[in-house]
Amino acid sequence: MTIRLPLAAAFVFLLAAAPAKAQLFQRETPQSRQEITLSFAPVVKKAGPAVVNVYGARRQQQTRHPLFDDPFFREFFGGGRAPRERMQQSVGSGVLVASDGIVVTNHHVIEGMSEVKVALPDKREFEAEVLLRDPKTDLAVLKMKSTEKFPLVELGNSDELQVGDLVLAIGNPFGVGQTVTQGIVSALARTQVGVSDYQFFIQTDAAINPGNSGGAMVDMQGRLVGINTAIYSRSGGSHGIGFAIPASMVRVVVDSARSGGKTVRRPWFGARMQSLTAEIAESMGLDRPIGALIASVAKGSPAAQAGVQAGDVVVAVDGATVEDPDGFGFRFATKALGGTSSITVLRSGKRVVLPVKLQSAPETTPRDQRTIAGRSPFSGLVVVNLSPAAADELSLSADAEGVAVADVTPGSPAQQVGFQKGDVLLAINNEPAKTTRRSEEHTSELQSLTNL
Repeated sequence: MTIRLPLAAAFVFLLAAAPAKAQLFQRETPQSRQEITLSFAPVVKKAGPAVVNVYGARRQQQTRHPLFDDPFFREFFGGGRAPRERMQQSVGSGVLVASDGIVVTNHHVIEGMSEVKVALPDKREFEAEVLLRDPKTDLAVLKMKSTEKFPLVELGNSDELQVGDLVLAIGNPFGVGQTVTQGIVSALARTQVGVSDYQFFIQTDAAINPGNSGGAMVDMQGRLVGINTAIYSRSGGSHGIGFAIPASMVRVVVDSARSGGKTVRRPWFGARMQSLTAEIAESMGLDRPIGALIASVAKGSPAAQAGVQAGDVVVAVDGATVEDPDGFGFRFATKALGGTSSITVLRSGKRVVLPVKLQSAPETTPRDQRTIAGRSPFSGLVVVNLSPAAADELSLSADAEGVAVADVTPGSPAQQVGFQKGDVLLAINNEPAKTTRRSEEHTSELQSLTNL
């Protein structure tokens, strides 16, 4: 199974080469005993100070037993003291990517946390504010509350990584303190990991354990090329299969946070895709099941405007190969808004290059967000009217219509019933759920029936 680690770690990428030739980015096997005894210490010394620990906390009020609402039991048990608060905590790692205290970590490290602190390797601690949470990539950006200058890891180019490159993992496994482990890049573009919406992970065999999640991957010049986020494990410990989020996606999230955005604005394609099976590929005359098959195209979307058609197979984005829908989603999502991107498709056995506008999804229908209250099973639902923008945020089909669940209040009747974020309401009490306003009215009618 794939496990998202509750703590954080950092990867460090190295090139196995002689000192003089390493400056030319050449990859070579060691040629002498002197080269074999080369140390990773200089890179660790450069990257280590920028790998931090992240602590999250949330005050949670313990619920009181319903019996205490009865005057008799309240008197019998000593007046029924008010519920006590308890602290829910999480611990993880992060990476300083700017000298003014900008830290990148995994979203799951601080998910639901209201108080966040960052601890440097020199034991100093600073309070931090959350600039941006991005569950779709499992990334979060923090800002340390301080005016001093901090060590940093410069963002690099994860597309330059090759299978076989050396990597170091730096983190705090099991809370023992900053630890460095070494391995290689085992694979690239892993898309079947299942821990975020944008799946395109770097795989490594560097030992990663609980405590490493949230760190960095840097090259020999100390540039960040990935953030560690998960391991494949049957025991909870390292089995030599770890996954990191590429720096090309990290850059998009960090830039969004630094521009003041609370959410990441990404380009909208506007087409539903499916994976190619061997049978589908054979029926289309393709020699390999590689690419993303276009199942449908939303009217008026950038894909439609570019001339993308159902039945096309997307095989490249700006020249970068696409092997499946997840690969396309990652490549397209890391493009900056504005301008165009060249999408290569296979159509009737021929390659066709189409220019697609890089624009965000429009909110054609006001979302009119509402939280359903009352005593119905829908109580606790946060609902929005669907539009291309809302559908894109909730990872729904671009042509989805109606009312969608944007969130579910923890502990609410709606959560107990089984509602989940991303559900689409079709009807309530046999009445179509066309808008959030009508949905709220329908649930109020249910409450009136219950009171009767």
